[in-house]
Amino acid sequence: MKAYYSLFKMRLLKGLQYRVAALAGISTQFFWGFMYIMIFQAFYGSTKALQPISLRELIQVIWLQQSFLVFIMLWYRDNELITLIVSGNIAYELCRPTDLYGFWYAKLIAQRLSGALLRCFPILLVAFLLPYPYNFSLPPSAMAFILFLITLTLGVILIVAISMLIYISIFYTMSPTGSLLIFGVFGEFLSGLIIPVPLMPDMLKKLVYVLPFRYTSDLPFRVYAGNIGLREALISIAVQAAWIIVIIAIGRLWMKKALKRIVVQGG
Repeated sequence: MKAYYSLFKMRLLKGLQYRVAALAGISTQFFWGFMYIMIFQAFYGSTKALQPISLRELIQVIWLQQSFLVFIMLWYRDNELITLIVSGNIAYELCRPTDLYGFWYAKLIAQRLSGALLRCFPILLVAFLLPYPYNFSLPPSAMAFILFLITLTLGVILIVAISMLIYISIFYTMSPTGSLLIFGVFGEFLSGLIIPVPLMPDMLKKLVYVLPFRYTSDLPFRVYAGNIGLREALISIAVQAAWIIVIIAIGRLWMKKALKRIVVQGG
């Protein structure tokens, strides 16, 4: 456990050094945030039908998506791990007296956390100062904020467990392109980052609620906005925990199987 914590701390401190990259990301995410707000404002203005999520709630969700984008995007990758697998230098990793799955998991968690810490606070602060109705605001209740923190934490654990499947698949494909595209495109859509889940057709919404992707972003952000109530939030937390257990178990079994067929160049 000490080795995993040391790696986590080292990677976190290393990631916090990339401030210029964070500033570039902040400006990009402000652009996308305003673009999405304008698009949905035009949509809500063109219809008189009552929507399952209000424009005001959706604006809160959009700012949270942009602030915690590093937490929720599946196409966010660690090139160092990919290089280790493709080049055969993973042999060095296998020499460590640690569990490879847990070692990489701690590294990926720290990487996402450092990226989010550098971006989320400046974005939320500036968004909070914007004029109504484009501004970010506090949650409707203290309970909503507590549930948001819980679901966001579980969401990060879940997204890293899913991303671990991408890295394990590279043992077979020897290229990250296909896995990143498949998981990135489908995961981004099914998590509600393209079309908000409440605005999806009923048939598609049923599919989204079965799969794990919406529990990484849609759930915590709609809890914060007040669009999801206490009862649904508590049930969803149980579903999040179940998905985490299932996907980590699958990932561990798959990695164990993949390591049996690994070929290290020169030996």
